[in-house]
Amino acid sequence: MLDKNYDHKTVESRIYKKWEESGYFNPDNLPKRHKKPFTIIMPPPNANGHLHAGHALFVTLEDIMIRYKRMRGYKTLWVPGADHAGFETQIVYEKKLEKEGRSRFNMDRQDLYKEIYSFTLDNKKFVEEEIKILGASCDWSREKFTLEPEVVKEVQKTFKKMYDDHLVFRGKRIINWCSKHQTTLSDVETTDEEKKDAFYYIQYGPFVIGTARPETKFGDKYVVVHPKDSRYAQYKDGDTFEVEWINGKITATLIKDEAIDMDFGTGAMTITPWHDAIDFEIAEKYKLDKEQIINFRGKLLPIAGEFAGLKIAEARPKIIEKLKSKGLLVRVEENYIHNVPCCYKCKTPIEPQIMDQWFVKMKSLAESALKVVDDGKIKFIPDNYEKIFRYWMNNSIDWNISRQIVWGIPIPAKICTSCDFAFPDLKDKESQCPKCKGLLKKDTDTFDTWFSSGQWPLLSLGYSQGKDWKIFHPTDVMETGHDLIFKWVPRMIIFSLYLQKQIPFHTVYLHGLVNDAKGHKMSKSKGNVINPINIIDKYGTDALRMALIVGNSPGTDMSLSEDKIRGYKNFANKLWNIHRFINSNTEKITADLKKISSYSDKILLKELSEITKDITSDFEEYRFYLAAEKLYQYIWHRFADVIIEESKPILAGPDIKAILSRQQTLIVIFSQVITMFHPFMPFITEEIYQTLPIKDKNYLIITPRPK
Repeated sequence: MLDKNYDHKTVESRIYKKWEESGYFNPDNLPKRHKKPFTIIMPPPNANGHLHAGHALFVTLEDIMIRYKRMRGYKTLWVPGADHAGFETQIVYEKKLEKEGRSRFNMDRQDLYKEIYSFTLDNKKFVEEEIKILGASCDWSREKFTLEPEVVKEVQKTFKKMYDDHLVFRGKRIINWCSKHQTTLSDVETTDEEKKDAFYYIQYGPFVIGTARPETKFGDKYVVVHPKDSRYAQYKDGDTFEVEWINGKITATLIKDEAIDMDFGTGAMTITPWHDAIDFEIAEKYKLDKEQIINFRGKLLPIAGEFAGLKIAEARPKIIEKLKSKGLLVRVEENYIHNVPCCYKCKTPIEPQIMDQWFVKMKSLAESALKVVDDGKIKFIPDNYEKIFRYWMNNSIDWNISRQIVWGIPIPAKICTSCDFAFPDLKDKESQCPKCKGLLKKDTDTFDTWFSSGQWPLLSLGYSQGKDWKIFHPTDVMETGHDLIFKWVPRMIIFSLYLQKQIPFHTVYLHGLVNDAKGHKMSKSKGNVINPINIIDKYGTDALRMALIVGNSPGTDMSLSEDKIRGYKNFANKLWNIHRFINSNTEKITADLKKISSYSDKILLKELSEITKDITSDFEEYRFYLAAEKLYQYIWHRFADVIIEESKPILAGPDIKAILSRQQTLIVIFSQVITMFHPFMPFITEEIYQTLPIKDKNYLIITPRPK
């Protein structure tokens, strides 16, 4: 006798334990019919906190793909993992230190590393358990962590190989500097924040220049105009002139270069090579002097004279006041709206600085990534994201992979204290500079997280040593958030092509962000965060999974409300009640298609066959949101509202043959629909399936899917 009500709290943990014990998450244990490999590498969640709604979405989508393919007879491998998440985890830990009245800047590096390591491993356990709660049928025996010794070793070997192949170099380049976190950031780790500032027009000798950053101008001694700008035709390239400037007279030089935009401001600009990327390139081109104006703490240096030691916000109005007193302030344009690059975590404005850093030359690597897309070897879902991928590859710049943080994979390099020569030293044995015989010091920087995570499909399959590599690579689908189309996806393609001359995956499936019911981004400060584990405790995993999938097309942001989840909890109850009805009306009967004799019943099966064909097509084309919706509509509005209601008088009637035929029809339809529903609602479908009157049952997780 079935329980009157479906209790997800007792069912879900019990079912998951049975799946784990069955061994079927591991492709090595699947039945012989599972031959062709199908592989997904899980984007490793950051091991620095609990899962959020976005994690729940990606776990659900990938589990749907894996369960579907497993039921279709594929040798499925879904590799789980956890990411040490370098910069992000260190920020999380720094906040913890702040609450404790401590600072990383006052700690021994090794002590800080050990604390973060312990913190990360604790969080890794939470993350693993929460992924299981979401129903993920991944192979836990193959789980990987991005700081495992073998992973670290392989990442460092890649660095050495790229150095030997002249793809990695160390040099003084302009970089993005976060003065709060005291580290460099790559271009993909900065966000443009729209800001309203004043724009100042300042007299600079015979020219009027425009700037929103007067605090950087102390060292400006070059003015640049376009060679075709008729306003400055009387001046020649290389002309010099004396200028009354912020702290006295200087000698300035005119440069004519096409890099300047004639239509912006006055068409004339002074250059600040140390604190602006475009200015740096001009200075490099003409071998000009470069002078640091702002230090790494965001304060003005002695070159600023009386303003030395001031923070930018304090100094700016005082500098403008001095320019005004000297008659150099021409005019001020208020409410100047512009995009300011900021640290993506703390929103502190980026201060460009010149530093010795390790860089990856991106041009040839990006070209190789573009070629495999040109050749149709990798497709994007939705396909409009291919344009974004192409844009980033066509406009790639050298990638700064150095980070001035403790937490992460160390850059295995030595730097000469005499001649500044730097080179990889994987075995940490070199003590003398190979160029000048000077003393060496260890590089204390760590790799940008994307340098290691870009190699993730290779590392997770043990490409340098494991049999999994030969069987399961290239993988089939990389499912991830659409915001990683330029951060992570290109790097995985690049590293796989560079290291193994293979694509890492055939398909890139991109999901959108999960917002609240009103379409607003979830945040703790707004109080609109939906915690997936709390929601599951209340409504069940199946209900949450359905709410995340139905109506959620690839690449688009979705709104998630508790009401929607509650609705699918009601649907789970509906499935259970249907099951109870069929169970009570088919006692002592085993499913047998041959006993379906009624013409009307055969019509119902033909209808089901067409629906199955349609839904299978949706699965194959990654239209999971449509497949789930169609199954939902069929179960509730066709099967429950019509077929079952029509069955009641038949089952209560005198015609034994008609009764037997309809009983068999109900069992066949319901078992087939439950089987198709399994990837979406794995727990309740497994529970139902195990009590259906079907011969030779195994776990639904490996039951052949209806064709």
